[in-house]
Amino acid sequence: MRIQNYFGDPNNFDEAKSSEKQKGCAAIEKFFLLLNYQNEIPEMNLVVLDGYTLNPGDLSWGSLQQQGELTVYDRTAVSEIAERAKDADAVFTNKVPLSADTLEQLPKLRYIGVLATGYNIIDVEVARQRGVVVTNVPGYGTNSVVQMTFALLLELCQRVQRHADSVSKGKWSQSPDFCFWEYPLVELSGKTLGIVGFGDIGQQVADVASAFGMKVLGYSRTQTDQSHRRNFSWASLDELLEQSDVVSIHCPLTPQTQGLIHAGTLAKMKESAFLLNTSRGPIIVEEDLADALKRGQLAGAGLDVLSTEPPPSDHPLFGIENCLITPHIAWATREARTRMMGKVVSNLAAYLRGQPIHVVNA
Repeated sequence: MRIQNYFGDPNNFDEAKSSEKQKGCAAIEKFFLLLNYQNEIPEMNLVVLDGYTLNPGDLSWGSLQQQGELTVYDRTAVSEIAERAKDADAVFTNKVPLSADTLEQLPKLRYIGVLATGYNIIDVEVARQRGVVVTNVPGYGTNSVVQMTFALLLELCQRVQRHADSVSKGKWSQSPDFCFWEYPLVELSGKTLGIVGFGDIGQQVADVASAFGMKVLGYSRTQTDQSHRRNFSWASLDELLEQSDVVSIHCPLTPQTQGLIHAGTLAKMKESAFLLNTSRGPIIVEEDLADALKRGQLAGAGLDVLSTEPPPSDHPLFGIENCLITPHIAWATREARTRMMGKVVSNLAAYLRGQPIHVVNA
């Protein structure tokens, strides 16, 4: 496209006109040439495979929709992936797996946006070989996960809901005393919290634990400088398990951490200890934990994740009184999901600018 279509032919300018005017006209011409080029670029075809958990209706897909032609599915079965994503340039998934076989059926795919921090559902190596960029969303849910960690811990310590249920059933009205409790009550001050995995979430859990007056032990494959912390020390995994009154898991799921907590490691823990997991279910061998709880080897467990989600109705941990299980909701506050939506959009926008961020398969 020539600039004369809008401003006349710059070659017909009077020779007395300054060179500055000619430069200005050339710059305007370049702008319109670029504008015309951009308008000819087809929109990216964007497909969200399982958008319901991120946005069940209380958020907006509008910002993502501005990046291309958007199709959102609430849920997608594995058998439906190839058909739904066959024309996709970019696919977004939270828990729908993209295996090597599936990726081979998506020849147009160039970008995968994981709607989570963990990306073990993606064959990242095959994606890299095929030139597909994979990004994740780190840090969006730190505050919410820390909050959930202590929600589970405080419920184990105080049994707030169960005591409230007892009051609703009339037990306080029938009590011969001014108070009653049906479970042991535990004070956290002076207790030791062992944190397995000392990234952003683990460190913030340590901050809150310190506010409760707890001592903190940390276990991580990389030991960073934590000299600013009071009542903190690094420990081996065995030392942490043996010395902690509460063990909280915050490491990612990797081949090295899968099954990290099993019968042998559980046997090292105190009988009065609590085990918390808001990270990934397969880090714990659940049959071993069920056995330990039934034998009184642990005082209790608080879990927001399980190995299979949703779990089968006959899961070995169901029905154990001192095992609290919530349905993977630590990440799901509206505030955290809003942050995630924003980061999903900024990840894609950075990729489209040729400056991808949060790439996990570079």
